[in-house]
Amino acid sequence: MAIITTILNKVPRPWLIKLSYWVRPFLSFYLRGKKYQDPIDGKTFRKFLPYGYGKARPNVLSPSTLSLERHRLLWLYLTRETDFFTKPLKVLHVAPEQAFYKRFKKQANLDYLTTDLYSPLADVKADLCALPFEDESFDVVFCNHVLEHIPDDTQAMRELYRVMKKGGWGIFQIPQDYNRAVTFEDNTITDPEERIKVTLAAYNAGPAHLQDAIRLAEKYGYSSTRWEGGIETALRLKSEAKYYNDPVCRAGYLRGKGVARYVDEVISRYHGYLSRTK
Repeated sequence: MAIITTILNKVPRPWLIKLSYWVRPFLSFYLRGKKYQDPIDGKTFRKFLPYGYGKARPNVLSPSTLSLERHRLLWLYLTRETDFFTKPLKVLHVAPEQAFYKRFKKQANLDYLTTDLYSPLADVKADLCALPFEDESFDVVFCNHVLEHIPDDTQAMRELYRVMKKGGWGIFQIPQDYNRAVTFEDNTITDPEERIKVTLAAYNAGPAHLQDAIRLAEKYGYSSTRWEGGIETALRLKSEAKYYNDPVCRAGYLRGKGVARYVDEVISRYHGYLSRTK
C-alpha cells in the first residue's frame, strides 16, 4: 500500500491518467477473481487495489475502471434512480472522472461535454467561476470533488446553476472527513506553487503543525504567506524547545527539517516531470 501512496503523492495527476491506460489491463488480469464486482463494467476480482494520499485504504480501487466507492455509488444511482442512460440529455461534466469519461462519451442518448482548467480529459478549458456557456444550456451537470478547490465556491455554484436548464438536475460531491474537527485552508496564500508547497507540508506534518508554523512566522517576523524564508523556516524552528513551547504553538515538537526536505523533493520531482513535457 505504501507504493500506491508514494505514486499518488509524487507523480503529477496528468501523468497518472496517461499511465493508467497502459497499466489497467495488467492489473485487471492479475487481480481477476469472483469475490468483488465493479458495477460499472461488470468485471469481478479477488480483491480491489488500495488507494489514498495519506494512509491508503485497502480494497477500494477497481483495477479495471479505476473507480472508487463514490464512483460506483454514483453509477448505481444513475442506473437505478434516473433516466440518464435512456433519455436524450445535454450533459456538462466538470473535471470528468476517468471511470466515466469514455463510457459517457459513447452514450448515444447524451450530448456530452467536459470542462476543466487542467484535466487532459476536458473538451473546454474553462474557469468554473466564469463558464463560457449560455444560460440554461444543460439538462444535467456533474461536478465532483472540485468545489473544495475553488476559493470562491459560491460564485462557482452560481455558474453551475446558471448553465443548468430549468427542471434540470446535477450532482455535486465534496469530500468530508467527520474525524477532522477543523478544515485547514489559508486563502491569503494565493500563488499556485506556494499553495502546493503549503499543502504538501500540511499533508506531511498535519494541519495542526502547519497552523503552528504560520502563527510562529507571524509572531517572529517571517512571511506567513511564503514557503521559503517564511513557513518553511517556522516549521524548522518547531524542533527547538524555545519555539515548540511557545504559547502560539499548540501541537508541540516537530522535526521540521524532515517536512521541508519532503516538500523540496516532491517539488523538484514535479519540475522534472514538467521539463520533460516541454
